[in-house]
Amino acid sequence: MGNREIKENAIFIADSHYPHHGDAFLTLLQKIAAKEIQTPQIFLMGDNFDLLFGYNDYIQTFSAEAIELLQSLSKEIEFIYLEGNHDFCLKALFPDIRVYSREEQPVYYTLNGQKVALSHGDKYVTGFGYDLYCKLLRNKTTLTLLKPFQKRIINDRMSKLAHKKICHPFVDFEARVGQILEHYQEVDLVIEGHFHQAKTIGKYISLPSLACQGKVGVVENGELHFKRL
Repeated sequence: MGNREIKENAIFIADSHYPHHGDAFLTLLQKIAAKEIQTPQIFLMGDNFDLLFGYNDYIQTFSAEAIELLQSLSKEIEFIYLEGNHDFCLKALFPDIRVYSREEQPVYYTLNGQKVALSHGDKYVTGFGYDLYCKLLRNKTTLTLLKPFQKRIINDRMSKLAHKKICHPFVDFEARVGQILEHYQEVDLVIEGHFHQAKTIGKYISLPSLACQGKVGVVENGELHFKRL
């Protein structure tokens, strides 16, 4: 499991879906840069960008300010980025951030002596088609082949994402969590984003979406709390 530790006052930011679903992510990064919010460690739990991937300069123009802030902040603060289904192939873009692809998740940390598994949340119980789609899309060759058509494809995708409704309750969420937890027998806690639910069910913590609930996870006295910063 290693001895990587989730630190006191660590912040977990999930599913900000910037820039289409508000500026909360950019504002939060600006507050951290201005030292209004102090933290030794930030976990970006995926989908903080509504669409961002590597090997492509054009897609970066939509989120340039937030990208630059992350690049500079990560020289001073420990950042861990668990790629989501909207943000991937980011290792070259963020050289000072510890980036984990979908294949490398879950990753394991400790919190207050407990073994914790961290994942964006789209790793298990997703189906073969989704898995194949992820493999194809999150691939340097695919992204390079798409370059000649990039502006048309990206503009189309961005306009669709801008109008997508992303905040809603997940029907039968407890049942889904039960299926996911079958893959996490050996740990004390599971922390995931992806579902935008802001719920704790047994040892499973579904993080709030910064875009939907306007909250993040903050570690206080060795426990994770949902807070508005």
